[in-house]
Amino acid sequence: MKLLRVGTVGAERPALLDEEGVLRDLSGLVPDIDGTLLADDGKLARIRAAAAAGDLPALDATGLRTGPPVARIGKIVCIGLNYHDHARETGAPTPEEPIIFMKAPDTVVGPDDTVLVPRGSVKTDWEVELAVVIGRTARYLETDEQALAAVAGYAVAHDVSERAFQIERGGQWDKGKNCETFNPLGPWLVTADEIPDPQALGIRLWVNGDLKQDGTTAEQIFPVAEVVRYVSQFMTLYPGDVINTGTPAGVAMGRPEPKPYLRPGDVVELEIDGLGRQRQQLKAA
Repeated sequence: MKLLRVGTVGAERPALLDEEGVLRDLSGLVPDIDGTLLADDGKLARIRAAAAAGDLPALDATGLRTGPPVARIGKIVCIGLNYHDHARETGAPTPEEPIIFMKAPDTVVGPDDTVLVPRGSVKTDWEVELAVVIGRTARYLETDEQALAAVAGYAVAHDVSERAFQIERGGQWDKGKNCETFNPLGPWLVTADEIPDPQALGIRLWVNGDLKQDGTTAEQIFPVAEVVRYVSQFMTLYPGDVINTGTPAGVAMGRPEPKPYLRPGDVVELEIDGLGRQRQQLKAA
């Protein structure tokens, strides 16, 4: 299933995109798409049955904003330097264990919402990423099978980063990762049954129409199952939590000088096979 949330900020309603590309209203079945829903197999089965029976009313998508596909995210766990080609382009050694950092849930915006270049920023960078959405409480997982069973689905994430804040201002990476609007998510949460192999997805990003990132999740150093299992050793994952699993080569930081960092007015588009497409215009904060 392709689950999404549509409407104005703070007033989104749950919806489903059917196999014909028609937007269907879920508000008669569930109040929202969040961790509570994703952990409830019975409610998910009712949505599937209603969709199969043609019982869901259509929504007019004209002019309708798409919000983040998951509401009330508890935490966003991010994996740094998780693609072989990205590690090479930045001159970093291949990590022996996953690098973990956090993003605040209030960085999340819709897939086509405006992204703000922070005040004082000179190195705002792009990073297309595969997001994993958790559907089961997970702690101390032991196997890849257990890890994948905890995954509700997948989405496109844009891990926007301010490199000077992240690297040159001391401390941890958080200052360059948690600026307002720095985690567009969506357009859809695609349930895990529709993505049988998360390590076989093309992943791409354009800036002002120029292709900047063109990779595959097969390049991940630590695949999705290993990432989920590993993270569960250090923190409990709850339904509705999100893991951003890293970005392939092609970011501005990895390019020759002068590095083409983002500026107000730039347009970024990104997509992952089967998970949809995002488009954001940048504006000054």
